Amino acid sequence: MSSVIAAHSDVPDSDSRANTGVLLAIAIGLAILHLFTNGLYGFHRDELQFLSDARHLDWGFVAYPPVTPFLERILLAVFGVSLIGLRLFSVIAQSAAVFITGAMARELGGGRLAQVAAALSVACSPLPLFEGTEFQYSSFDYLWWVLASYFVVRLLKTDNPRWWLPIGVTLGFGLLTKYTILFFIAGILGGLLLTRSRRYFLSAWFWIGFATAVVIFLPNLLWQVQHNFISYQFLQHIHARDVGEGRAEHFFSGQFLINVNLFAAPLWLAGLICFLRGHPDSRYRILAWMYLIPLVLFVANQGRGYYLAAAYPMLLAEGASVGEKWLASLRPAWRYTVAGISLAGFICVTIYVCVLILPFASDGPLAYFALSNNGDLREELGWDTMLKSVVAVHDSLPSQQQSSAGILVGNYGEAGAIEILGPAYHLSPPISATNSAWLRGYPHPAPSTLIVVGLSQRFMENNFTSCYLAARIPYPRNQNNEESRDHPDIYVCGPPRQPWPEFWKDIQAFG
Repeated sequence: MSSVIAAHSDVPDSDSRANTGVLLAIAIGLAILHLFTNGLYGFHRDELQFLSDARHLDWGFVAYPPVTPFLERILLAVFGVSLIGLRLFSVIAQSAAVFITGAMARELGGGRLAQVAAALSVACSPLPLFEGTEFQYSSFDYLWWVLASYFVVRLLKTDNPRWWLPIGVTLGFGLLTKYTILFFIAGILGGLLLTRSRRYFLSAWFWIGFATAVVIFLPNLLWQVQHNFISYQFLQHIHARDVGEGRAEHFFSGQFLINVNLFAAPLWLAGLICFLRGHPDSRYRILAWMYLIPLVLFVANQGRGYYLAAAYPMLLAEGASVGEKWLASLRPAWRYTVAGISLAGFICVTIYVCVLILPFASDGPLAYFALSNNGDLREELGWDTMLKSVVAVHDSLPSQQQSSAGILVGNYGEAGAIEILGPAYHLSPPISATNSAWLRGYPHPAPSTLIVVGLSQRFMENNFTSCYLAARIPYPRNQNNEESRDHPDIYVCGPPRQPWPEFWKDIQAFG
C-alpha cells in the first residue's frame, strides 16, 4: 500500500517516503498499545458469539455475514484461545485504517502535518480506539469504509475508471462483514447521481466493479434465500429493541463525542464544507454526499450513532489538508497560538478517551474509573465465575444424572463461554436457541436433565416438568453487567413439557 501511495503522490519521492514512514510509525505505535493492553480482562460477550460461530463456519449467520467468524477461525487455529491473539486482526484493521486516513490526506494535497493530524485524529477517537480493543465485526466494517473512501479519492484524482474494480472488491467484502455498509453504498450511488461523477455510469469499469461486489456477496445472499432472510428478521428485532431501550437516542451528540475526538471536530466539519464547495474544484463533491446520504438514512431509520463512524476519516483527511494550508497563512504568533491550543485540547481529550476505553489496570483508580464508565469493559468480566459455578452444579448431580445432563443457556455470551472455555472444565457443549445456535439444533438423543443458565424462573415453570434453584453465581458486588444483574441463578430441570421438536421451535430467540 505504501509503495502505491508513494508512486502517485504529488510530493518529492524522498518526502513521500519520509511521510509514509511517519504514518507507519503512528499505525505501529497504536498496534503496540493495543497488544500491551488487550489481554488484561476477558472475552466480551459478543466475542464469545464470534468464537462459537467460528467453530461452525457457514456462508451466513443469523446476526452477521460470514467474514468475521472466518477470520476468527484463522486466529483460533494459529493462537488457540488467546485474548491477544484472537484480537490481532482487529488491531491490524484499526492500524490500517489510521494509515489509510493519513494516505488519503496526502492524496488530497496535504503535507506531513496534515497527514499526521488526520491519522492521529482517527487513532485517538473513541470509537476507532475501541474497535482495536475487541474482536468485533464493526472493526472490519470500519476498515472497508475507509479503504473504499481512499479508492474513491484515487478514482477522482486520477480520473482512471479502473479504480472501480478495487472499490467493488472492497464493498463486496464489506457486504460479507456488516450489512450497514449498504448505507455507504447508497451514499456512493447517490453521490454519483448528484454530481458530475454520474458520467462513470457509462464506464464499463463501473459495472465491472459493481458485478465484482455482487459476485463476492452472492454466497451470503444465497444463504439468506435458503434461510428465508432470517438475518432481516434478526435486524428488525434488534432495531426494535435498540429503539425501545433508547440506544438510538443522542445520535448527533455521538457524532462529536464518540465517533471522532472532540478537538478534531473542526477538521471534519471543515472537510465536509470544503467537499461541498469543491476542493478546489467540484470533482470531490461526491465525498460530501458519501457522508450526508448515510447520515440522513441513519437518522430517518433511527440508527445508532456509531454506525456512521467510518465516514469521518475521509472528512478528517480533507479537513487536515485544508487546515494545514490555513494555518500556514497565519502570522507566526497566531499560528503557534492556534496550534498550541488545539494540540493541548486534543491531548487532554485523548488521555481521557484512553483511560476510559483501554484496560490499563485490573484494579486501582484507573480500573475503577474505566469499569464505572465503560459498559463494554464490564461485559468482559465474570465468565470464569459462571463456568466454575456450572461445573459445581454439574458435579453435585448424581452420577446417573450427570451422564444424561445438558446445559441450556439463555444468551450467546453464555453459549460461547461454555463452548469455548468450557472444555477446560470438562463441560459438554451448550444448548442454545439464540441466533445461529438455534439453527444448529439440539443434541440427539436429547438430555433428560438440564442445567439452565440465564433464563428466568417463570420460563422454567412454564416450560419444564420440574425445576429447582441449584446455585446463585457469586459475582463480585462491583461487577454490574448483564450476567450479574439479570442472570445470576442456575437451575436444574427435568425435560421440557412439550416434545423437543415443538419446544425447540417455540424458544427461538434473537439477541
